[in-house]
Amino acid sequence: MMRFEPALSALDSLHAEQAEKILLGLAQVFANSPDASGDASVHDVEAPNLEAQYRTLIEQIPAVVFMVYLDRGVGEAYVNPQIETMLGFSREEWLEDPVRWYERIHPDDKLRWSEEAAEMFLSGQPLRSVYRVIARDGRVVSFHCNARMVRRADGRPWFIHGVGFDITDLKRAEEELQNERNFASAVVDTVAALVLVLDPGGRIVRFNRACEQTTGYDSREVTGRQVWELFAAPEDAVRFREVFEELRGGRLPAAFESAWTSRQGARQSIAWSSTALHGPRGALEYVILTGIDVTESKRLERTILEISGREQRRIGQDLHDGLGQHLTGVAFLSKVLEQKLREKDLPEALEAAKIVALVNQAINRTRELSRGLLPVLSDARGLMNALERLALEVEDLFQVSCRFECGPPVLIRDGTTATHLYHIAQEAVNNSLKHGRPRHISIRLSGGGEPFLRVDDDGVGGRGLWPASPGAQGMGQLIMSYRAKMIGGDLEIRAGKDGGTSVCCAFPASNLEFE
Repeated sequence: MMRFEPALSALDSLHAEQAEKILLGLAQVFANSPDASGDASVHDVEAPNLEAQYRTLIEQIPAVVFMVYLDRGVGEAYVNPQIETMLGFSREEWLEDPVRWYERIHPDDKLRWSEEAAEMFLSGQPLRSVYRVIARDGRVVSFHCNARMVRRADGRPWFIHGVGFDITDLKRAEEELQNERNFASAVVDTVAALVLVLDPGGRIVRFNRACEQTTGYDSREVTGRQVWELFAAPEDAVRFREVFEELRGGRLPAAFESAWTSRQGARQSIAWSSTALHGPRGALEYVILTGIDVTESKRLERTILEISGREQRRIGQDLHDGLGQHLTGVAFLSKVLEQKLREKDLPEALEAAKIVALVNQAINRTRELSRGLLPVLSDARGLMNALERLALEVEDLFQVSCRFECGPPVLIRDGTTATHLYHIAQEAVNNSLKHGRPRHISIRLSGGGEPFLRVDDDGVGGRGLWPASPGAQGMGQLIMSYRAKMIGGDLEIRAGKDGGTSVCCAFPASNLEFE
């Protein structure tokens, strides 16, 4: 919609240029007439021929050309035949009534036309205006009029000449475009999503009502400003500017998330989708961003996940401390019973031994279930211990070299954060084993600088772990990314330096506990 405005302005300029050429030609013709100097000796022969030739020319152009002497009678006025084609009046009908032109001007435009005409008479400046005229059959015709007053050598007004272009179709197109714009504007302002339209420099062109409500800024005060100036938190501004540079460079992410701290200090999470509009020559004209405030849904998701994690830990604890201890007691009593039956050399001792073996199997399965539900013990070193145990289990079960590396201890008191990191490592290892056929896997945990958890392998990679495009992501990757976001982290999956795949989750240092 916005790109039509320059086109309409260009058409107006074109009409103005055409009118200027016609008016200059008319002025030259009539300036060469005998009345211009009072001396007819030079131009008595040539001027009429020149005037006749020019009259023939202007009667063919698709515009109303008129001229009115200010010091002569009405019969000396001129209007070309296009007046009949455009308004339905013959030249004679039009010229015989000197007020007909004013009478046919649309009532809503009469006062403005009178003021502009008076200004032309008083100042001598050309009149350039658009106004409507009612044709004989009742049609409303829009004219783009250019008129000029010519003075004699002594400064007295001589005649007015002008050109009127029928721009009815153009005005109708403008109205249709305006109606379309009004409709689109109403839709943009009604939707609950944030709609940002930016120019190639990142300056705000459109800032809809949802943006105003979310950020606390009024569209009138932000239009023309670069969007990252509205971010209260510097890190949010830097992040958004980086994303915009990617968009401007043609690296268009289908979707991304960013934080936006409002004017009132409320921190919002916005999920964005984007598109770019290019001009006829491929140059970027606008970047359109639509965003949804996902702050509340994120909070609910986090709450649900935390409740789910707490329930898992409770069930795991109950299995370990409740059922596990109970079965251990049953196994002990069964063993005592077996020994007593053996001492008496009774055949039931064999049955008792079978009961002991079955109870021990139940204890082992209970421990495995408990470990699956409660992989990280609720102490600061729980994550390190769980990752070390994961590495040992991988070596034991899959006969693949797997090492856990950790320099200075990384202490994480928050059980939810530790559990998410453990499951990210577990999923990365499982994907490596399933798709990469590695010979070696390393799990590294670091708390220095920017804390991270990284899983590297030397396998061949695979679609489930290293996709060719974001759309090829498997459920495992989506879950890992989701877990990373839940703890405020970022997940990156890329090709390893020496082949294979590297999965890295950077997480905030605020999750660490220091000794």
